[in-house]
Amino acid sequence: MTSPPSRTRRRVAAVAAALAVLGGLLVQTATTAAASVPATPSGWSLVWADDFNGSSGSLPSSNNWIIDTGHGYPGGPANWGTGEIQNYTSNPANLSLDGSGNLRITPLRASNGEWTSARIETRRADFKPADGRILRIEGRIQMPNVTGDAALGYWPAFWALGSPYRGNYWNWPAIGEFDIMENVNGLNSVWAVLHCGVNPGGPCNETQGLGASRACPGSTCQSSFHTYRFEWDRSVSPNQLRWYVDGQQFFSLSQSQFDATTWSNMTGHAGYFLLLNVAMGGAFPNGVAGFGTPTAATVPGRPMLVDYVAVWQSGTVTQPTDPPTDPPGDGFDARSTIQAERYSAQSGTITETTTDTGGGQNVGAIRNGDWLRFDNVDFGSTPAGQFKARVASGAAAGVSGLVQVRLGSPTATPIGDFALANTGGWQSWRTIPANITPTTGKHTVYLTFSSGQPADFVNVNWFTFSTN
Repeated sequence: MTSPPSRTRRRVAAVAAALAVLGGLLVQTATTAAASVPATPSGWSLVWADDFNGSSGSLPSSNNWIIDTGHGYPGGPANWGTGEIQNYTSNPANLSLDGSGNLRITPLRASNGEWTSARIETRRADFKPADGRILRIEGRIQMPNVTGDAALGYWPAFWALGSPYRGNYWNWPAIGEFDIMENVNGLNSVWAVLHCGVNPGGPCNETQGLGASRACPGSTCQSSFHTYRFEWDRSVSPNQLRWYVDGQQFFSLSQSQFDATTWSNMTGHAGYFLLLNVAMGGAFPNGVAGFGTPTAATVPGRPMLVDYVAVWQSGTVTQPTDPPTDPPGDGFDARSTIQAERYSAQSGTITETTTDTGGGQNVGAIRNGDWLRFDNVDFGSTPAGQFKARVASGAAAGVSGLVQVRLGSPTATPIGDFALANTGGWQSWRTIPANITPTTGKHTVYLTFSSGQPADFVNVNWFTFSTN
């Protein structure tokens, strides 16, 4: 759904037959049935979810979602980089809960001909499987219930963008895009697409991307809810990416299909944020139709309904629950991205809002003798040999210190550490690796901080452990 302005998304060959067959489908009555987020499957843990419960007409949770507005990100490509024409708003007429457990995103056309709609993205931008795990992103969605000429220009989507896109807006497609569900022009079809590499061309055949499509099982995509799922599997080598509708896999890609640089640029950053939107017009619906959309025949007011969005990971939990000072009863997966402010206990530090990619908070005001404790950190049976931390420093000249990892006690011998001095500011972030003594099993982990000076010398946003 996002790209530089030159992007075209022509999948005409893949849908020509569908156009002929589906052009005459009748509009059916929308279903508003809502279901709770499914129970977490055995062997998995829930990372994050939104059930869209709330009073009718209210906006989605501001703790979970950012509402995008206008015709593009400030400083980014016009028309969101895709040629779509609508103005995104936070008006409840375009974006609201329906009071029955669903989110509604409703395109509308004003008397002057202007189209409005809505687009939201998760505040979290760190959705990524830990080493050796599988990440599952899922949504239960009914596409706008409109078909034929009345649907020309409708472009609903459920997708994910790499976190480095935030604040840059010109690094697409290298940072990666997973289109979990896309649809245009009211066709009974779901598209799954990966965008990566360079534009145009490259390993993902930009600007088209690598993808596949199929009809929704049973009832049409427009007349009923269907479940759309994406899996990023780091439990196998080479890694795999998989797409599903109603539990039926219809597309997959393997790490072996990409060069090392492309794969690293797409998967080596902090993770992804999720998006839901209904665009109007743009390269994809125009390319499929063979002319500009929407048209005078396009009917406004048909919402996309979203029952839930959920993210699971195989194995133990990725993060403890809020508030950050609560001890995480289920512990931490050592190979997940562990947010520093989710400590089980601390001494001498503060939490503050961070401007680092993904937002949220960091731990700051850290100086000699301070520590953070994380209970029940599970390293598993495969030894972890490396520690990485996201850190920043605005320390004065001559002030530096060590970030250390200890097990069991803040005074135990460190299993690894790295030195840090000024990085250019207290919000000037760097990811720094360090080797550690190979570690397995479950431990209480301490981050301790040592300096020869009494001044603050480091902020910490997150850390993780890996096998190498």
